[in-house]
Amino acid sequence: GVSGLQIAYVSGQEALQEPAPAHCFTSKDLSALVTPLTSSSKFRGLDILLTSQWPRGVWHYGNTPVNTKSCGSSSIAVLADKLKPRYHFAALEGAHYERLPYRNHVVLQENAQHVSRFIALATVGNPAKKKYLYAFNIVPMKNMDPTELVKQPQDVTENPYRRPAKDKKEAPKPAFSTEEEEPAQQFFFDLGRKQDGNARGRGRKRPSDWEDRGRHRQEQHRQPRHPQPSGPCWFCLASPQVEKHLVISIGTHCYLALAKGALTPRHVLILPIGHYQSVVELSSEVVEEMEKYKSSLRNLYKSKGERCVVFERNYRSQHLQLQVVPVPLDRCTTEDIKEAFMVQAQEQRMEMMEIPQHTDLKQIAPPGTPYFYVELDSGEKLFYRIQKHFPLQFGREVLASEPLLNIPTRADWKECKQTREEEEQSCKQLRDDFQPYDFSWED
Repeated sequence: GVSGLQIAYVSGQEALQEPAPAHCFTSKDLSALVTPLTSSSKFRGLDILLTSQWPRGVWHYGNTPVNTKSCGSSSIAVLADKLKPRYHFAALEGAHYERLPYRNHVVLQENAQHVSRFIALATVGNPAKKKYLYAFNIVPMKNMDPTELVKQPQDVTENPYRRPAKDKKEAPKPAFSTEEEEPAQQFFFDLGRKQDGNARGRGRKRPSDWEDRGRHRQEQHRQPRHPQPSGPCWFCLASPQVEKHLVISIGTHCYLALAKGALTPRHVLILPIGHYQSVVELSSEVVEEMEKYKSSLRNLYKSKGERCVVFERNYRSQHLQLQVVPVPLDRCTTEDIKEAFMVQAQEQRMEMMEIPQHTDLKQIAPPGTPYFYVELDSGEKLFYRIQKHFPLQFGREVLASEPLLNIPTRADWKECKQTREEEEQSCKQLRDDFQPYDFSWED
């Protein structure tokens, strides 16, 4: 050690043949380095790791390096994952690259640990004047206060060496059977009924075109490449059980619908057209369009003097329903909303956690995990991993409570039922309001 710092190094490149040339290392060499260190129960990580080669895949989840995406050694990646260095330096590629810091623990599953920083330096005195020096202050890990050591910076990412199995694998079966689900009629769409001829208005496509578009999207999502429901599903747009009188907009992968028994007139649902149980099961293109719908709704609400709260309850539900509820700006701040969720969760003995903004939910909740999730207009995210029982109306109860919307009698959707005619009128109004923000008609 240097002044109490723990430093390890591996010079040369990984041997690709036996016997290993003098300037190469083997997996046995790495084991000889790792085993004595990690066998101690007190081992928390290294201060500094020096290697010639880059760890392969270090760029995953992070900022992308230039022209070096095929470089590196998998063995060095495994080494870095096991040794958890606070700083890892490598220089063999002759490129300068400072990766965003990454965490060494799984949020909510493991105790917080220090972050790691990977820094690649260019060749000394290179003509392009790329950075080949790195100056930093470091206090040895063993001398640091544990709470200081594990502080997580704003731009921290997931561990690049612990990527989940490829998303290409078949999606797991839903964690909850249909017997446990809420009554199927909670959100109900009529795909067979004609709309008012002026529903879109202002020179937009007529409802007959819109219904054709809906049928086209249904056909697309009937293809077997999409996950299929195990039984009747009231939310798959292709399902014969679905009605359409509450549908507001149909995109390529998602659609927007007025919530049945809505808390407020502009309380809507964003739903995938194909069958997915939760956000963590979505493919990237579905996530992308869902984000576009969120953004469009934020703009609509902003024009009405409202802020946006998004929540999902992946518990006793077969098909993902992302609830989007507007809250008037003059009623409460984002901080008030956050506090209301935290306080009411605490009262019900549920530990709701704030999770980093860059965190991918898939890292915290593998598919099949029941959870409740809130996203505030500030980008802040709250998460609760559901243990045994969970109040099904929790999201509505918090928003309807006195500190927020102050409409406690509307906490239960069943108490907010409208007649079919009222629903159609509400939906027509919302469709007209949303029209200027509806990207799905741009084509």
